[in-house]
Amino acid sequence: MFDSLSDRFDGIFTRLRGRGRLGEADVDEVLREIRLALLEADVNFTVVRGIIERIRSACVGADLSKSLTPGQQVIKIVNAELTNVLGGENLKITYASKPPTVVLLAGLQGSGKTTGAGKLARWFKQQGRNPLLVGADLQRPAAVEQLRVLGAQAGVPVFSEPTDPVSVARNGVAEAVRVGRDVVIVDTAGRLTIDADLMDEMRLISEAVDPHYTFLVIDAMIGQAAVETAEAFHSVLELDGVILSKLDGDARGGAALSVKEVVGRPIAFASVGEKQTDFEQFHPERMASRILGMGDVLTLIERAEQEYDQDVAARAATALQEGRFTLEDFLEQMQQLKKMGPLQGIIGMLPGIPKELKNANIDDRELGRVEAIIRSMTPGERVEPDLINGSRRLRIANGSGATPSEVNLLLKQFKEAQKMMGSMGLGGKALQRAGSKKKAKKSGGGRHTPKRRP
Repeated sequence: MFDSLSDRFDGIFTRLRGRGRLGEADVDEVLREIRLALLEADVNFTVVRGIIERIRSACVGADLSKSLTPGQQVIKIVNAELTNVLGGENLKITYASKPPTVVLLAGLQGSGKTTGAGKLARWFKQQGRNPLLVGADLQRPAAVEQLRVLGAQAGVPVFSEPTDPVSVARNGVAEAVRVGRDVVIVDTAGRLTIDADLMDEMRLISEAVDPHYTFLVIDAMIGQAAVETAEAFHSVLELDGVILSKLDGDARGGAALSVKEVVGRPIAFASVGEKQTDFEQFHPERMASRILGMGDVLTLIERAEQEYDQDVAARAATALQEGRFTLEDFLEQMQQLKKMGPLQGIIGMLPGIPKELKNANIDDRELGRVEAIIRSMTPGERVEPDLINGSRRLRIANGSGATPSEVNLLLKQFKEAQKMMGSMGLGGKALQRAGSKKKAKKSGGGRHTPKRRP
């Protein structure tokens, strides 16, 4: 995500860091390059103009910190501005004192509403809530069935009935009250374009369920068109926030950088992949950090805390400390790593990673090939790789669809990794922390009061 914009900023700031002093002409040059980078990222023109003016004003009036070079000060100002444009603080969900808390999802057809509803239900469940999904999209064939599949994957029940969207939404809230569900997520129909029928239906559904939160689901890849879509829905529904879908496929970032500035509503959540786990609260300061190539360690830690199995992490930590980390342990850790999402995304969250590595085409299928090789070994071979001779190597290669040289390479790399981990001493404590018992999750920084107070 934001790859092209990150590359442009990386080039701008690399040149900037090499300058000891910045005159007015230098600042003008930097601002021209930033303006061009934002426009190429498909950010709304009005938004770009506001960003540039605020950065210029901050640069001119900045009391340059003695601990920072002028170049570093400009980077700090740009980071603060990007954070502000992306929303400032992340939206904090507050729950109705009298359940259920009703969440209404709106958006155009193909924006990812139904998939987003399933992911949002899973997120609420992770917060200790008991959500109910309501399938009020009766326009698109099989939409309700798709929602049932997603609900089953998330372990969340789905309510729907073959009547009309308004009745389904109203009865869905009543069903949640009856069965004791404390969050209701209403999935609604979309259209290919905004039209009067769509807006009238959305208005009637909103009046019927009186939602605490109304989220607009926007395809991040539509760029500036996201602004028009958000304005149209906001005029009818009074949005509380935006859910950006397909953010992993958007190399530019125009939608994310435009919506908050124009509509005045924050980005609440972002879908960053196809799996249900690829869904997270949107943190403006973290996203700004990613755009400027400074990584996002906090999100990486949170993912590790959510996905790492406590027992697996504890076993690996003990093995590391005792110097007996085996291929069996390595296989378990690799499976844990896969739960955290695509490797490319994980690498992108690490600070200080060279641009060449971030932009490298890392194929997650490589993990599958490594896993196949290890699974073709006997339990004894996984514990004692030195047992693997020529004939065993050939057997492992044939069993995994690899070549003997690929088996050799894996064994060599594993031995080098063992040596490195041995030199880390008690480095296994990091795994223990990642797999430790999950603390009570807080939803984030910026407080938001529901529109309805039951």
